[in-house]
Amino acid sequence: MWVTKRSTGVTYRHFVIEQRTPAPPGAPPPWAGPGGPGAPAWLPVRPDTGRFLVLAGVFVCAACGLVYELELVALASYLIGDSVTQASVVLSVMVFAMGLGSLAAKRLCRLAAAGFGAVEATLALVGGCSAMALYAVFAWTGDWGGAGASGSRCLLVAFSLAIGLLIGAEVPLLMELIQRIRHQDAGGAVADLSAADYVGGLAGGLAFPFLLLPLFGQLTGALLTGAVNAVVGGALVLGLFRRDLTRRARRLLLAVNAVVLAVLGCAAVLVDDFERAARHAVYGDDVRVAVRTDTQEVVLTGGAHGRPLNLYLDGRLRVSARDERRYHEALVHPAMAGRHARVLILGGGDGLAVREVLRHPGVRRVDVVDVDPGVVRLARRDPALSALNGRAYDDPRVHVTAADAFHRLRRAPAAPYDVVVSDLPDPGVTACAKLYSQEFYGLARRVLAPGGRLVVHAGPVSARPRAFWTVESTLRAAGLRTAPYRVAGRAPGRTAEDDRGAGPRSRTPHDWGFVLAAAGTSPPLRLDAHAPRPRTLTQARLTADARAAARTRLPGLPASTLVHPRY
Repeated sequence: MWVTKRSTGVTYRHFVIEQRTPAPPGAPPPWAGPGGPGAPAWLPVRPDTGRFLVLAGVFVCAACGLVYELELVALASYLIGDSVTQASVVLSVMVFAMGLGSLAAKRLCRLAAAGFGAVEATLALVGGCSAMALYAVFAWTGDWGGAGASGSRCLLVAFSLAIGLLIGAEVPLLMELIQRIRHQDAGGAVADLSAADYVGGLAGGLAFPFLLLPLFGQLTGALLTGAVNAVVGGALVLGLFRRDLTRRARRLLLAVNAVVLAVLGCAAVLVDDFERAARHAVYGDDVRVAVRTDTQEVVLTGGAHGRPLNLYLDGRLRVSARDERRYHEALVHPAMAGRHARVLILGGGDGLAVREVLRHPGVRRVDVVDVDPGVVRLARRDPALSALNGRAYDDPRVHVTAADAFHRLRRAPAAPYDVVVSDLPDPGVTACAKLYSQEFYGLARRVLAPGGRLVVHAGPVSARPRAFWTVESTLRAAGLRTAPYRVAGRAPGRTAEDDRGAGPRSRTPHDWGFVLAAAGTSPPLRLDAHAPRPRTLTQARLTADARAAARTRLPGLPASTLVHPRY
């Protein structure tokens, strides 16, 4: 039984086991105390066991909460891009909301068990369904980078705010519950709860990238996390603290958790159909290949029945058969005007830059470094993509390495290559910022043979001139002389009307910008007279495009470095 003593104005509660007659059926066990707010809880287990179960529940709920945060960050980075900004927005809003949730939970402390049960059921539903809701908005209302971006970002902030409020409300309620099991000083209770919370956060942070994401994917992983959250929260309240609830409250909480689990379960059953429908809404009805590699989502559309092939990487159009030749000829041919026996291609796993390199006589070896071997496998095996790249990977002169371009350059010997082609994504993609840094270009300069040339895809000139000229400034800071140029994105006769209905990531850019660089003297912008003539590029066009790019110059831009990215 619980005995209360008063000594020098302080009230002490301690637990005493005494001999008594057997309790009648349905009566609380001898170690349970009287219920009611502020009083020790009626428990079906001993206090030490109850305390352990509460801390275990804290551990699981903290892991689920961190998974929700990481899920929002990952999904926002994938759908919107600019992972640094999205992570900052999601995490800062969540931390702010957690503070508000902690304040709001003070009003629920007198009904801690019921309040905690309601919070966990709501959190399981909101957090578990957040990924599907955000992806549905992205798929059916347009790209998040377009005109509807403000509304979509508001939805992201709303989910971050709601989940943060609910996570923040957990700790005060759990503090009240654990104190009712066994009263202890506030510092000790905070330390115990914080330890369980932080260790649970570690478990959730590791489970998301190494277990949930690779095994279940973003959508199913979030739904599974919500189900675990609902089961643990409901079991903790209905199992340990059920005598704190009226019979009606217990039935209501049980029904609410059953509904939440039913919703999450139905969503998990339908998630494959949902993904297919959403994918068709994003890419159109002719999705032919959709795979998730260890690095990114790869989608191929078209390439059959007369439809043009499109290659998407993480939702962004990377290759369009309508216009890719203009891009790859402009990227490769100016750099190949000179000695080109040994060529290094950074990126370009689709094999299209390799195709253009192999058109030049005198090429003895081509090394391709791409971080995603899944793209290379598709370029080898997919009939439409391998036909588009001219089966370049069947050529014995081509050697492929699956590695990060930065680390590959650090390990490469000095001066082995006559030409380095940087066929990498746009510098505005945060994950690629280091591949457009002064340090990276310093490594690229080191692997160039005397008289060698480096060409860099630097993003669209007209749409993002600051990013383009920052690339050029960074190349010069690395000790290279530069010759910037651009080429129109749309083929002759194709207009913006041809892109109607496509999201901004699916539309052909107005132009592509490139920078040709070399150590020592400025590289001349010319085409190799001894190579087959490009189909879309002429010397006159190249010269005119270089002049057009020069007219957009933004002088005085600082270089981008690893510790101070400028894009």
